[in-house]
Amino acid sequence: MAFCANCGATLNQESGFCGGCGKPVGTAAQASAPAVQPTPAPSAGVASSSGLAPNLAGALAYVLGFITGIIFLVLEKNDRFVRFHAMQSVLFSVATLVFWIAWDIVWRILFSISGFFAFVDLPLSLVISLGIFLLWLFVMYQAYSQREFHIPIIGAIAAKQVGLA
Repeated sequence: MAFCANCGATLNQESGFCGGCGKPVGTAAQASAPAVQPTPAPSAGVASSSGLAPNLAGALAYVLGFITGIIFLVLEKNDRFVRFHAMQSVLFSVATLVFWIAWDIVWRILFSISGFFAFVDLPLSLVISLGIFLLWLFVMYQAYSQREFHIPIIGAIAAKQVGLA
């Protein structure tokens, strides 16, 4: 079994490049096993409090909305990148919940006036749900890519709460 000399990942025999770091596989890279465990790159270092890489912790903060956001806010004490994404996750989840409650109240009032509004509500709800879902995926991707994407209004509040602004 061969390992990459650059990152220590197991090499595929058919591939000419390492699947972990993308470096070309050469004769020097096909050493039997690295003598020591490879250290992560400085930009993908291990977060001190959560034990995860900051980009992974930031992305995971969005997975279950405010639940994982609160967990990462409690666990992470030092890394502002992770704390920002955790706070933004909490605020995004709460804003989404408040929006859907208000949406439901408005449409219940409109349904009491006329049942015709049911034909308008369903397509609008589906489009808005898709938009919220795509935004959720986008912010998770941005966190995993080590970018601090600020959702309008929510991002500024999150940055202020964790001391970035």
